[in-house]
Amino acid sequence: MIRDDIMEVKKQVKEMKEQSFAMSLLSDLKRQNRRMFIIILVILAMFTVLLGYTIYLLNDIGTIEETTSTQEITDIETINNSSIRNGK
Repeated sequence: MIRDDIMEVKKQVKEMKEQSFAMSLLSDLKRQNRRMFIIILVILAMFTVLLGYTIYLLNDIGTIEETTSTQEITDIETINNSSIRNGK
């Protein structure tokens, strides 16, 4: 009988703690902190990707790909506007 009353009072106290304003604020703060942590991780990942891409671009700027083609000259008359033909 007394034991049942004590258990019922403990249950009511537990419900009151769970429904209190302070506990609801703490649970909201916990959720907000988790969201902020995830946002910070996403921003750091984006910054790391941006830094890596910038380094890639800076390393790629110095390389120049040139293609040269050679033509065998058998007759000077076939070349139009040539410095060899014009005598320069």
